[in-house]
Amino acid sequence: MSQYEIADVDRSAVNSSQVIELELVGADREVLDIGCATGYLGSALAEQGCTVTGVEYDAEAAERAREVMSEVVVADLERSDLTELFPGRTFDVVVLGDVLEHLMHPEQVLASAVRLLAPGGSVVVSVPNVAHGSLRLALLQGRWDYRETGLLDRTHVRFFTRQGVADLLRAAGLRPVDVRAVVLDPLEVEVDVDADALPWAVVDWVRKQPDAYTYQFVLRAVPGEDDGTPFPEPVPAVPLPERDDAHTERGRIEAALHAPTVGRGDIVDEVIELRHRVLTLRDHAVGAEASVGAARNSVARAQAAERHARAELERQLAEIKSTASWRVGTKIVSPLARVKRVVRGS
Repeated sequence: MSQYEIADVDRSAVNSSQVIELELVGADREVLDIGCATGYLGSALAEQGCTVTGVEYDAEAAERAREVMSEVVVADLERSDLTELFPGRTFDVVVLGDVLEHLMHPEQVLASAVRLLAPGGSVVVSVPNVAHGSLRLALLQGRWDYRETGLLDRTHVRFFTRQGVADLLRAAGLRPVDVRAVVLDPLEVEVDVDADALPWAVVDWVRKQPDAYTYQFVLRAVPGEDDGTPFPEPVPAVPLPERDDAHTERGRIEAALHAPTVGRGDIVDEVIELRHRVLTLRDHAVGAEASVGAARNSVARAQAAERHARAELERQLAEIKSTASWRVGTKIVSPLARVKRVVRGS
């Protein structure tokens, strides 16, 4: 059984890529579902009056998909050109739901899908967002743990941010016209995050960053040249949740602590300048202390040299006094010394 099998698409689960894809495809269309797995999306599209053809790598999954789809071709997208798989055929919509991240060259597959579009046709794509808040937090803790499914599915070979998706579409000659987002809290997905071990208020900060709640991008794009129009802001499938937990409370406290400096760049600059001056004075003090220490060492070495010289002089003098010459000289000089004292006294 395919690890990506879904029994049925739950249309009430509006915050899911499959339900969004059904809406973006519409009704009564000729559809090519690339990476159709066991046909769960194709079956739901058929309920909307669509005629669905599929492409699937897994032969067993493809066999099951044939039960609910008009045709399923088994093919390796890395080795096959879609136009060769379906010569002379076109489709109103080509769907690539959570497929492109599994391909080494997704831009080539996407470009070949464009060539299969009928006039006025479009491509519907869903890809996971590698900038989701859970992965940002996990990376702060040095974690990048692959799993069987999810954002870090072990078979993912390409990873996309919002800008990455925009670049991919542009490379394939596509222009996004409707961009949605499956949104999930960074602490409520399969990625392992030890939130309480993170620095103060980090979770609250990450939650507030662009695309931190975006788990998947789901979009419809049409052929068109890049006209410089910015990538559309993704529309959340459901309203973003209002959080009020320990992490939001930490964020409020952090904001209150920083409130006095908001909009006061002069105060921040002054603090930075004062800190710089303190560090400079500290460095000077350390340098002066080192100089004093060096001078003390020089004095100590000089005193030691003086003591050594005196000891050497005393040793040499003692050796001289112990010689016969010194003793004879002393006997000769001593009377003369006495005469000098007598003469000086008179």
